[in-house]
Amino acid sequence: MPSGRVHRTEHSVEVDAAAGVVYGLISDAVRWPLFFPPNVHVEQLEFDGTHERLRMWATANGEVRSWISQRVQDPQERRIEFHQTRPQAPVETMHGTWTVEERPGGTSLLTLLHDFTVAGDRPADVEWVERACDSNSRAELDNIKRLAERWTRLDELVLSFEDSVRVKGPAELVYDFLYRVADWPDLIPHVSRLDLTEDSPGVQIMSMDTLTADGSAHTTESVRICFPHAGRIVYKQTATPALMEAHTGEWSVVPDETGVKVVAQHSVVLREEAVERVLGAGADLATARRYVRQALGRNSTATLELAKRHAESAIRVL
Repeated sequence: MPSGRVHRTEHSVEVDAAAGVVYGLISDAVRWPLFFPPNVHVEQLEFDGTHERLRMWATANGEVRSWISQRVQDPQERRIEFHQTRPQAPVETMHGTWTVEERPGGTSLLTLLHDFTVAGDRPADVEWVERACDSNSRAELDNIKRLAERWTRLDELVLSFEDSVRVKGPAELVYDFLYRVADWPDLIPHVSRLDLTEDSPGVQIMSMDTLTADGSAHTTESVRICFPHAGRIVYKQTATPALMEAHTGEWSVVPDETGVKVVAQHSVVLREEAVERVLGAGADLATARRYVRQALGRNSTATLELAKRHAESAIRVL
């Protein structure tokens, strides 16, 4: 049983978009890391069309937190109820509801409710959770509004692609190269600086300076979640270059009967208002898509080739 009293928060936003569009954004939790600033990664563990179980990673008051969440989706009522089955301290219980109300003129009202208890109900812990709920809820609702009101143009703004190489070497050596990101300034020419914190095993927080083909430097900040047994590293940039509103990605190492396939996957939301400022007068979204595809693809392919060389040369030495 919960040991503290129940605390409640409520946040809402009016959206100039149809209720069905808004509900679609909140129902697809796997895409939240690309669309919502606090969310780092979401794994859908189970889903039968109504009941859903998710493993979620998100930032809260500057910390990376993780929990298991159960959701019940009701698309007819445009309502989603959720509760955390494995909350992280100081949260003891966390329940909530998303509701989307249709308004006249094709607009909608989105409301997010949280009910939670805190172990021991200490004021400092309660304040921490309230602050996290407030800042994350505001960020999520603001971005849902921004995305829903540009819904018809999302196909132009969102860009997803991948590059891959084949490696004749052990998957473990490839993964090791991708995991040891702190060593990248010594191993990868386009990485000039990298600061890494890994307080929890497999949860890496990093700040990195990279060089593009034209010699310009970009500083990014990212959170990486590492799954060594699955050969996967997923990440979200929490501070992006000017052209990108959001950037998520994944490194995956996939062994098969002939060797290893290593894949670098990227998903990006372009920042339309920055296109001409960054790329020059007359540049449009098509220009920005080509530029981002080439810049990200060039750097990730270079990293893949170096991982390949690392794994294959180690085998030759042995």
